[in-house]
Amino acid sequence: MRSFITEFIGTFFLVLTVGCTVLAKAPMAPLAIGAVLMVMVYAGGHVSGAHYNPAVTLAVFLRGRIGLADAAYYWGAQMIAGVSAALTARYVVHPAEVAELSPSGRSLGTALVVETLFTLALAYVVLNVATSKDQPGNDFYGLAIGFTVAAGAFAVGGISGGAFNPAVATGAASIGMFAWSKIWIWLLAEFVGGAVAAAAFLAVNPEDRAALETSPS
Repeated sequence: MRSFITEFIGTFFLVLTVGCTVLAKAPMAPLAIGAVLMVMVYAGGHVSGAHYNPAVTLAVFLRGRIGLADAAYYWGAQMIAGVSAALTARYVVHPAEVAELSPSGRSLGTALVVETLFTLALAYVVLNVATSKDQPGNDFYGLAIGFTVAAGAFAVGGISGGAFNPAVATGAASIGMFAWSKIWIWLLAEFVGGAVAAAAFLAVNPEDRAALETSPS
């Protein structure tokens, strides 16, 4: 239970920061988002692994570090936290209007590409800095994870919204930032990115793969 509560808290503050900074049109929103993810990773990493992202949880599950039942509870906590935080951000900022992102045509394709790539990058970084047997107890994992999100948000936030996280995407749709009719773009891209990250991690970390294959079921 403490892991699920930790996932809720971390995801809540991540999505709350996303919502408040984007709705308020803060110029340094990506930096704030990366910073809050970093501190929440440091705060909760020792309890739950600090996924705060259903795509990351999928990657960790496929990598073999979490069971399906726990992954399902993580997903539930993360999605509930995402919607709750987004509605809180909408209430706090209370914008006169919310611009809805609804990609179509070429922009739909580019949104799929960049959301997949940067979710892949995020999940790949998480797996390497937080689950690899070669880096036990390192003290830079939170910084690496937070800056991956900040870099992605600066790079492609104007193209896809820079969610890289199904909980963020669902929260954004809940307050009108993303079109519900197009939410599949973010969900598909992000879960694919998480799955590919797990495959890439296992491909380039053969000792971790061997440990996974020899571990008891």
